[in-house]
Amino acid sequence: MSGTFLLFVSGLLGLFGYAYATTTIPGANPSTQAQSNTYYWSDGSVMATQGATNRQNVDLAQVPKLVQWDFLAAENATFYSDPGVDTQGMLRAVYHMATGGEVQSGSTITQQFVKNTYLSQDQSVTRKLREIMISLKIGGQMSKQQILQGYLNTCYYGRDAYGIEAAARAYYHVHAFQLTVSQGAFIAAAVNEPSLLMHADTDPQAKAQAEARWKYVLDRMAKIHEITDAQEQRYLASGFPTPKPYTPSAGMSGQTGYLVQTAEKYVEAHTSLTDQQLGRGGYQIYTTFDKKKVNALSTSVAAMERKHLDPRQRSADKDVQVGAASIDPSTGAIVALYGGAGWNKGHWTDNADATGVPVGSTFKPVDLAAALDHGAVLSPGQPPAPITPDSKFDGDDGITIKNQQGQELPDSNDPTGLLHQRNDVSTKWGYITLRKAMEQSVNTPYVQLGEYVGYDNVEAEALKAGLPRTSLQYDTPGFYIGTSTPSAIRMADAYATFDDGGVQHEPYSVTKVVADGRQLPGFGEHKGTTAMSASTADTVTDVLRDVVKNGTGTNAQALGRPAAGKTGTTDDYKSAWFIGYTPQLTTAVSMFKENPKNAGLQSMQGVGGYAKVFGADMPTEVWTGYMTAALQGQPVQQFPPAPQLGQSTDEYGAPSPTPSATASQSTPTVTPTPTASPTPTAPCRGHGKHCVSPSPTDTAGTTAGTGGGLLGGTTGGNPSPSPATSSPTPTRTRGGP
Repeated sequence: MSGTFLLFVSGLLGLFGYAYATTTIPGANPSTQAQSNTYYWSDGSVMATQGATNRQNVDLAQVPKLVQWDFLAAENATFYSDPGVDTQGMLRAVYHMATGGEVQSGSTITQQFVKNTYLSQDQSVTRKLREIMISLKIGGQMSKQQILQGYLNTCYYGRDAYGIEAAARAYYHVHAFQLTVSQGAFIAAAVNEPSLLMHADTDPQAKAQAEARWKYVLDRMAKIHEITDAQEQRYLASGFPTPKPYTPSAGMSGQTGYLVQTAEKYVEAHTSLTDQQLGRGGYQIYTTFDKKKVNALSTSVAAMERKHLDPRQRSADKDVQVGAASIDPSTGAIVALYGGAGWNKGHWTDNADATGVPVGSTFKPVDLAAALDHGAVLSPGQPPAPITPDSKFDGDDGITIKNQQGQELPDSNDPTGLLHQRNDVSTKWGYITLRKAMEQSVNTPYVQLGEYVGYDNVEAEALKAGLPRTSLQYDTPGFYIGTSTPSAIRMADAYATFDDGGVQHEPYSVTKVVADGRQLPGFGEHKGTTAMSASTADTVTDVLRDVVKNGTGTNAQALGRPAAGKTGTTDDYKSAWFIGYTPQLTTAVSMFKENPKNAGLQSMQGVGGYAKVFGADMPTEVWTGYMTAALQGQPVQQFPPAPQLGQSTDEYGAPSPTPSATASQSTPTVTPTPTASPTPTAPCRGHGKHCVSPSPTDTAGTTAGTGGGLLGGTTGGNPSPSPATSSPTPTRTRGGP
């Protein structure tokens, strides 16, 4: 009998020795390396996780020491001294396998790591034997710290969370390094039975079991002397750390898809990461997007659509789209976007970042800024003359346009062979100031001004303000009244340059990227550059304030606080814009119509029941609704005062001023009854020396106005005609591209 027993044992040992000698450590399962990218709102809360596996691997150093011991106390207190397997458990498992009994599960941290990382979860003799062999061998290739790190990153914790970082977010909305000992004790317990314990916040049975297991872990921590008995009693007295409510990831629905897409593009543009590398996951991406403002913008668009658009009853309302972007002018941070109906509704293009929609008369402030900075050649061969908002130009409809050499611009489509620039209405404005032309969005003065300033100077001003060169139209008369097609993000950024006293900040959407516990370079401080003088920027702002007070932007007065802005509408009403700002926030809203199955902008005539769709209507309504919500609770701030400018120069042919005429910074207006009760005023921020003491309220004109107009390709904002002037059906501007 002794001989038979020895033979049996020898055979087992021989079999074991052969298995050990022939076992190799395989490569890790690809599924255990799969991670997600996590995107965070500006307040640090999770916005979205992208990837099939909700996992983000972390270094062991990012897990508090006592939280590590929560797991070891619960699962394998001898981890740092054992050979990787439980000897008694191993012999028991071998015996059961040899006698045909039940396959035993591994009990050490090392064995569980091996099973999770290198093997499958199936219960078979072969898999179990390989698990034991690899667990014994792996200690020669990996340190105990590496094994524990791998274990924590590969376990499934419930709530679709793989790895301790995802578990910390899923259960307590914190990072792994922020877990307490008590929270760690519950998460360590969750590994034991995740499908049940994940509901410990709502299911009484699950909570009772979770609490019992939590107490067991704390008791084990005290028994192995990782915490004192007094500490254990304090944790118990504080009560069970009930997990936060379970909120499954919303995925890419609503605006989230556009926000993630924008952040991804920014990350790739500022690092060497490729789509493929990002696709492998493992990145924590912290964005500038403000959850409340994003929701407010989406809500405002939805409110406008409910009020005005009914595609089932009015065919003109089909395929109408909105894009919008909101930027902090003091930093360039993109705080909110509206990209469209949502990825979940099949709308993949981000309208906020899309080019191809002409900006119309919202480009005119760039013309004015260029004229203030460079002057205008009003007479051939003469040096540029100084231009101010009080400079007068011919505002009549159908005038010819001259270049700096005094030559009238040609138009082969006109019977006379000359370009006759059109306005939206045939009002006989005569010679009017550039301020008045901006207020009423009269085209002819700004087309002529642009030609006198010169394409190169206006283009350079646009580039310095933040508009990409690829979005700018070539040298045509229509360029000066908006044939260019920058995105809503870029137009908001250009207006933010005016808003911040001439300092241009590149728009950005990401503040920090973390991978493997390390912060990637390239996302540091965002410094602005001086694009134009503060005098130029503040003068443009003063003129745009008058657009809201007296001109086509009067609907924006509903905001109930100081605002500057400009309407824009394009040829055949194919797009409508409103871009406006307060000292704290700059927002651009575009509206257009395009069949997703047939590329190309369509006319919006008849949309919403409007014969003509202007920027002053639905886009301004979206802007006002959003800005009201976004600025709620924030102090009312004042713009810098209008700078004192030198003497202005009028276009040749303008009547000389009467002796009593004086230059004015803005047209006096009637003070209306406020449409909203603003928050108490406070000094403006972000403008430094340009800040002024707040006035009690912002005055606003009572002139009703609607945005719109035609251009040689594009224009924006329709003037308010005189009472005796009718508004004829617009005619396409000749000579446009």
